[in-house]
Amino acid sequence: MNPIQIGVCGWGDHDLYPPGTASKDKLSVYAGHFPVVEVDSSYHAIQPRDRMARWAMETPDGFRFVVKAYRELTGHGRREGAPERTGKELFRLFAESVEPMAEAGKLTAVLFQFPPWFDCKKENVRYIRRCRREIPDFPVAVEFRNQTWFSSRFRDQTLQFLEDEQLIHTVCDEPQAGIGSVPIIPEVTHSGQVLIRFHGRNRDGWNASGRTDAAWRDVRYAYRYSQQELDEWVPRIRRMKEEADQVTLLFNNNSQGDAVDSARRMADLLGVSFQGLAPLQLGMF
Repeated sequence: MNPIQIGVCGWGDHDLYPPGTASKDKLSVYAGHFPVVEVDSSYHAIQPRDRMARWAMETPDGFRFVVKAYRELTGHGRREGAPERTGKELFRLFAESVEPMAEAGKLTAVLFQFPPWFDCKKENVRYIRRCRREIPDFPVAVEFRNQTWFSSRFRDQTLQFLEDEQLIHTVCDEPQAGIGSVPIIPEVTHSGQVLIRFHGRNRDGWNASGRTDAAWRDVRYAYRYSQQELDEWVPRIRRMKEEADQVTLLFNNNSQGDAVDSARRMADLLGVSFQGLAPLQLGMF
């Protein structure tokens, strides 16, 4: 497996596929370009176990997945029409869903991305501990979107807490747009893994500001990283690689199709050549 993994968030909407590629075939094509992907559909609904097993089987041995935790488990609320279930049941069902990927050795981490209103207080610290306790067999990454976790008062305590609980710190590159965003904190809290997510720096689009959900999603991650902005990350990534066995980079700046380009440019900057990718289809040429 590549010691530095680079990929994008989701595989359905990127400019990678020959015309006419069926949705069911896109993951296999994607795996010919990148060695890791973030599963976003697991946030919207707990995926069927057999589907997760199929995704694991359709990818090469060295391919890896970061699976987003289901939205009710991260405080984003129950989606319309979803069945009402207890927290205990949700954790159980989610763990059963992810298990095939873990058994195949292809699970980099389960990502708990907490919402902007999930601030630094004892109640939320206890809940993160519960998340770790409920799925003890999976690597767990935590992403904050509330600045209080990294305020001068709590920054060191937050990082120490993650380390003590054996939680993977998710380092974020995102707009500095008020309380619902976090600064770049390039620190490792787990010797096995660090996760870095690039959301772009679209400050004006980061917060909803009266937009509909659909319109907000379209603009929030619309951003093309400059060469200078990517260059800034090279020494950070190399330093973190000295402290963690694996560094995983995921680009989420795809509202206007920029994630793939950003990921490829970052790979070039780091001198990363991916090994063990799926064979590219001849139609790609």
